Amino acid sequence: MRISLSIRLLVFALMMLAIPVASAAGIIFSIGIAPPPLPVYEQPFCPGDGYIWTPGYWVYGDYGYFWVPGTWVLVPEPGFLWTPGYWGWGDGVFVFHEGYWGPHIGFYGGINYGFGYGGVGYDGGYWNNGAFFYNRSVNNVTNVRNVYNKTVIVNNITVNNVSYNGGDGGIRARPRPEEQTAERERHVPPTPVQTQHVHAASTNRKLYESVNHGRPPIAATAKPAEFRGRGVIGAKTAGPSYKPPTARATAPARANIGAPRSNAAVHPHDLPPTRPVTPNTGRPQVDQKYQRQQEKVRARQDQERQHLQQRQERDHQRLAQGRADEARNQQLEQKHQQQTQQLEQKHAKEQQKVQAQQQPVTRNQSKPSK
Repeated sequence: MRISLSIRLLVFALMMLAIPVASAAGIIFSIGIAPPPLPVYEQPFCPGDGYIWTPGYWVYGDYGYFWVPGTWVLVPEPGFLWTPGYWGWGDGVFVFHEGYWGPHIGFYGGINYGFGYGGVGYDGGYWNNGAFFYNRSVNNVTNVRNVYNKTVIVNNITVNNVSYNGGDGGIRARPRPEEQTAERERHVPPTPVQTQHVHAASTNRKLYESVNHGRPPIAATAKPAEFRGRGVIGAKTAGPSYKPPTARATAPARANIGAPRSNAAVHPHDLPPTRPVTPNTGRPQVDQKYQRQQEKVRARQDQERQHLQQRQERDHQRLAQGRADEARNQQLEQKHQQQTQQLEQKHAKEQQKVQAQQQPVTRNQSKPSK
């Protein structure tokens, strides 16, 4: 599922470096080379209370893939958890879906990142009365107050450390209902220190696959952007299924610079949730009226997305039962993409209409009286 809020600060910094990632306006950058498998590494010690583990991942830059080390990050708001980003196959290319903070864990491609992120949900800890409790069975914690032990059994153990969803050799996972619900909740993009962390990784030559061949010397750090010292952990090995980039190419690399996000959205769950603009006319009663109006439109649009998603799921089930070939699968995906784009365009026009109805009143209310 595509993430609802984009990484605003991250994109600004990375676009300065011409790194293909997703932007705040729903702009995507996609490529035709599968990301390398996840390297094998250990987790550094947790710095202290309030830190949550964010697993490492591959990012595509000007010189190929580079590794963003896993790291402990201070949670931006009590009660929030981290949903990792992931690479997914769609529209003939690999697209990166950004990670985000929110009250519940959303869909992250079914990727087994380890350390509590087994592909579904998070078993590394939970919030209770404003305090985070750490599961010592999957986290390397010693100097935190609230700990417990719970054995984690990952039923969908990913062999070969596969790092992407869909496509040839990718994880075959689709969003669960609870993950779709999580997508409609309030999200917070990566923090400024996470942005700095990615930037630092992009400037470190040793983290590029062309140099480390899938085994980054800095696989994880105790704190973001701190790539030296005792808290730095190197990868033990590359992923068991590691192959050079030329062996992973599925299509010519291309960047959809400036392309609208819907160009890669195949299913409704790939679309970002509707984010209505909060009215601010200076009159609470008027604002509340407009807020209710927008919430009503958003609820209806969410329902329409769910209905379309259910229809498309049934299409996939029927096709799977008939053992269709790849050509028919592609035709169905193209049909679904067209349906999804049409729905997104319809919803965008509806949102614009609602906002346009509010603007004249807003201007009149803000006009000083004589």
